[in-house]
Amino acid sequence: MKAKVMLLSIAGIALAACSEPTAPTLTEWVSSTYENPWQTLSLEGVTSDTTTNTIEIDPTLTAHTIDVFGTCFNELGWASLKVLSDEQLSEIFSELFEPGKGANFLRGRMSIGANDFALDYYSCDDTDGDFELKDFSIERDKQNIIPMIKWAQKYQPDLLMWASPWCPPKWMKLHGKHYAERAVTPEIIAQREKRMKEMIARREAEAKKEAEAQGIKPGEQGGVSATTGFFSQGALAFRMEPRVNDAVPGEEGFENVTSFNMDPKYLDAYARYFGKFVDAYKAEGIPVTRVMPQNEPNSAQPYPSCSWTSKDLNTFVGKYLGPEMEKHGVEVYFGTVERADYLKVDTLLQDPDSKKYIKGVGFQWAGKDALPKIHELYPELTMVQSEQECGNGQNNWEGAMHSWDLMKHYLGNGVNEYYYWNTSLFEGKASTWGWHQNSLITVKEEDKTYIWTPEYYTMKHASHYVLPGAKYLNIAGSYSDAMAFVNKDGSIVVLAANQSEENKPVTIKLEGKDQTVVLPAKSLNTFVLK
Repeated sequence: MKAKVMLLSIAGIALAACSEPTAPTLTEWVSSTYENPWQTLSLEGVTSDTTTNTIEIDPTLTAHTIDVFGTCFNELGWASLKVLSDEQLSEIFSELFEPGKGANFLRGRMSIGANDFALDYYSCDDTDGDFELKDFSIERDKQNIIPMIKWAQKYQPDLLMWASPWCPPKWMKLHGKHYAERAVTPEIIAQREKRMKEMIARREAEAKKEAEAQGIKPGEQGGVSATTGFFSQGALAFRMEPRVNDAVPGEEGFENVTSFNMDPKYLDAYARYFGKFVDAYKAEGIPVTRVMPQNEPNSAQPYPSCSWTSKDLNTFVGKYLGPEMEKHGVEVYFGTVERADYLKVDTLLQDPDSKKYIKGVGFQWAGKDALPKIHELYPELTMVQSEQECGNGQNNWEGAMHSWDLMKHYLGNGVNEYYYWNTSLFEGKASTWGWHQNSLITVKEEDKTYIWTPEYYTMKHASHYVLPGAKYLNIAGSYSDAMAFVNKDGSIVVLAANQSEENKPVTIKLEGKDQTVVLPAKSLNTFVLK
């Protein structure tokens, strides 16, 4: 009997050894370059050779959760899309929102009233002194925003929205006259263009002199543009053409000065204004489950904006907005944060009233540098990348790689949610206030066609594969231009860029197994290992 038991034990050990799981193997590789986006590459060339460029993955070294990727809805976006046919719109919104098909977007952002990519200025109640909000209306949104959301809901019925204002109704601001915080007049534009031309002439002379010293022929050196409103050079050049707005010199807003009227009756009306917005959208079948009190509260802009101090935002959130949103079952997040000073956020998160209501924080632009400290101090709060930097309208590969670098920063520093800004724009057109920006889609108005931009593929490389509930993985190794995640089903997703001009071999090291691939030059890649 003892011998029989021993034989059975040995057999069991052998069976267990045979059934030990093997290390995850590469099962899918998608690569994008500017010329050839979203190409499925063969895995036949994957080898077990080890290179000096290594990505070392331990699936147990998990960090924060990735909950959702999303995009934003604005008036200029719908203006570009609505010229297309229903068949084209079905293609677009299915690709963006249908689960498992394309980008897998699950949540959207919108503004309360006009934003910088609105058709022009407006709010939901432009009647001066309407403290009872009798004239509150979202009729304009029913023409320019809600149709776009409804298309998304066709393919993602569980779509949730969050909202923030760029500017309150102008009668709620201290001056009570205009939406913009920084004046642009014909005289200001003329003075600026004069300075621009002088600066450009000076820089061109300097560039010519430098080129001659280096033996570079005329016309081969970089140039500058007098049409952008800013000194402009290179693929990532910022492009904005100043346009006359409604602000008045001498009545402008300033950073660190609150432009909102802090009289309690204005604060109370504004909180109820948020509540009416949420209720109006609910009546349209669109759940707005979260609000942020102000887009970029430190920025006095030449388009709809409103500056606040942290102290005054704290008063609004803790004593008015928080209690009002609680009545509606809507969460309050602080943001959107566009400055690197984390103390501007901490003012509210330390306050006994405000901190009761704030469930998360939204960061964008320079706010990305405040993110690491806030995540460290408040790991229980949801961290949101609320707006992908907007680019310059060129939609080039360099812009897509800048977006990739930003994504690495945000996702690597605790962000749970990640949003792109312009879903769609007309090709080559600036905003109402003269800003050229990138988008996921560009539409050619003349022939009513559209294309997916490199920015879209940057988003899709992550959002298509990194599914809700995935964990960010802290990777090691010598190759740093990469990220890794583990999905709920145990699959490992590796994102890796090669921003050089040459093909580059990289070894993925996972659970004792080396798998080497060659990343194409100037490419972004997603690998799935199971």
